[in-house]
Amino acid sequence: MTVLAAGWTGHDTRLIGATVVAIALIVVLITKAKLHPFLSLVLGSGVLGLAAGMPVDKLLKSFSSGVGSTVASVGVLIALGAMLGKLLADSGGADQIVDTILAKAGPRLLPWAMALVAALIGLPMFFEIGLVMLIPVVLLIAKRSGRPLMLLGIPALAGLSVLHGLVPPHPGPLAAAGALNANVGITLALGLLVGIPTLIVAGPLFGRLAAKMVPDAVPPERLIPESSDSSGKRRPSFAATLSTVLLPVVLMLGKALSDILLDKENEVRRVLDFVGDPLVALLAAVLVGMVTLGRPAGFDRARLSSTVSDALPPIAGILLIVGAGGGFKQTLVDAGVGDVITGLATGANLSPLLLGWLVAVAIRLATGSATVATVSAAGIVAPLAATMDPTHSALLVLAIGAGSLFLSHVNDAGFWLVKEYFGLSVGQTLKTWSLMETVISVVAIALILPLGALL
Repeated sequence: MTVLAAGWTGHDTRLIGATVVAIALIVVLITKAKLHPFLSLVLGSGVLGLAAGMPVDKLLKSFSSGVGSTVASVGVLIALGAMLGKLLADSGGADQIVDTILAKAGPRLLPWAMALVAALIGLPMFFEIGLVMLIPVVLLIAKRSGRPLMLLGIPALAGLSVLHGLVPPHPGPLAAAGALNANVGITLALGLLVGIPTLIVAGPLFGRLAAKMVPDAVPPERLIPESSDSSGKRRPSFAATLSTVLLPVVLMLGKALSDILLDKENEVRRVLDFVGDPLVALLAAVLVGMVTLGRPAGFDRARLSSTVSDALPPIAGILLIVGAGGGFKQTLVDAGVGDVITGLATGANLSPLLLGWLVAVAIRLATGSATVATVSAAGIVAPLAATMDPTHSALLVLAIGAGSLFLSHVNDAGFWLVKEYFGLSVGQTLKTWSLMETVISVVAIALILPLGALL
């Protein structure tokens, strides 16, 4: 503490106090007053700025510019990701992936197949959408195979959650990458590198333990689909569906590799930099998906238009939360809070990656929202990324994303979704879903910290 106290001022104390009060207010408004996170973040930003001594005009300008820049950089990507996910769902492409992979898997490989299905479907979809789509499949397969529900359910949940927290184009990682000016392609590559072993541990391996802890989980009969037979329905082929889902991933990874291996003046790199930009990559996937997913399903132009349009209303709340999180982040930066946090981390010799994880864990536990935890933590530690190279900036994004998944409990909507769908008690949900989320968070940061030291 003596190291920190040496350069400590009354103004620093005021800034830290204002930050604590603002975050506490956001937490209370979300958890106790049940106020929407968007409104909570707006009010928290106002309290932060006023308590930190910002002039009102500067406060309003900071918040507005933060919202604008975040929505401009992330909002369009979230919208495109939602469109791709909706095309995948409505065309039957998601069903095709599920049916094809499960047809190839024997009883012993079912948990691994469920993890793979969830990861593929979860790539372009938001967590809640993927959850609602996959859980009926899990329930039906568990009933037909006679395998324990948790043995199959946990790998599927882990596949969705790992992608949600660590891999763009999900809103959290995208928002954090934008706040930290991290390269999305590098973040995607490292996210997959960390995410695959994390999924193996938290999915099929932890699923065995969860099945022993809760062996008698029985979902409500009304939630189990009568039949998954959709053979009479026109839908895209497995190859076309998989190619469309992986197209933006391949393009973004190509850009990341070209940035590392090729000179700036190289023509190939210039092309890959363009097509691998997240906006272009996702736009290309949506346009390609209209042909490769929509046409085989028999969609005419009107149906394609309505499918794309229907994807947007459900994400309005997410866009507002992410935008308000960007406003909160900019208020933190302009008030000078980030510089104080940077000084604290430097004086305490605390790893920026560990600090980002801890801040995200604290906000996740308090608010229950992984997205709020991600955007808020990214704003708090953003100045730490200013001096980082692209690789470590990407790792900081992943550390924050890992922290945002820690211990989902009763203040998280996902907790109750899992509880009701799987017919679990609160205690059983804590022993399975909540513990699985914690395993993901801890395993991920345990992989990220050594990578930070090696790279």
